[in-house]
Amino acid sequence: MSTVTRARRTAKRTGRGRTHAHDPIEGAESAEAALREIGRLPEDDPRVEQLREQVVLVYAPFVRRVALRYRGHGEPYEDVRQTAMVGLLKAVHGFDPDRGSPFVSYLLPTVLGEIKRHFRDHTWAMRVPRQHQENRARLRTAIGVFEQEHAREPTTREIAGLLDMRESEAVELLQADQAYRALSLDVPDSWNGEGSESTSPEDRLGTEDEGLELVEERESLRPALARLSEREKRLVTLRFFGDKSQSEIAAELGYSQMHVSRLLAAVLQRLREDVGACDSKQD
Repeated sequence: MSTVTRARRTAKRTGRGRTHAHDPIEGAESAEAALREIGRLPEDDPRVEQLREQVVLVYAPFVRRVALRYRGHGEPYEDVRQTAMVGLLKAVHGFDPDRGSPFVSYLLPTVLGEIKRHFRDHTWAMRVPRQHQENRARLRTAIGVFEQEHAREPTTREIAGLLDMRESEAVELLQADQAYRALSLDVPDSWNGEGSESTSPEDRLGTEDEGLELVEERESLRPALARLSEREKRLVTLRFFGDKSQSEIAAELGYSQMHVSRLLAAVLQRLREDVGACDSKQD
């Protein structure tokens, strides 16, 4: 049984799996610990696969949420979801915890890359009849068998005979086959009526989800926040999670407002430097 299958069955038993892009990733800390443990173990250690399954289980709901962004773009959602899960597996196997960055900062571009590659490989360059799209697989199989048997490409008439269709239909099918190529995600589909380029497939597929960015930023801050002193953590909690003003914090802690301002400025500078250093390592 594959890692994805086992993780999916566990998710069904536990009722986990529903999430939104902006939600914190439940279990992220334990998953990060599992990834660090994987980095310390030899590849043939049986615990490695078990730990990877744990990580997949934690991040599978998040990855499914990413895949949902691409629903309605011409590919079945189930195909996109499976592609996203492939990206998750690749990220789990390729992540290097020694770089110091959180896993989600490596996971997200890996998953998005797999999804966009899927669309490049499965997008028609022009509109063709559905019957030709469906017959394309038969065409490629027939040509492959013919070439193996005859050591040459079949003629259009021979293709028509192999597929039991008229020669004119074979010509259309060959044209459709040529149209089935990697669609450039950088070239706009057309020009709009105002004389400017319309949105490209990349624009449509790559629309940024602020929720996903928030998840990545939150996970990036997690290790940096953990390194703060208790006083610094309390300051950050009161200011940004308790939504208290500097005056209110000063009154609660018995400091002057000026002192609170200086402390917060120093803490924020440390966090910026800490997160920036992690990003540099990942690059």
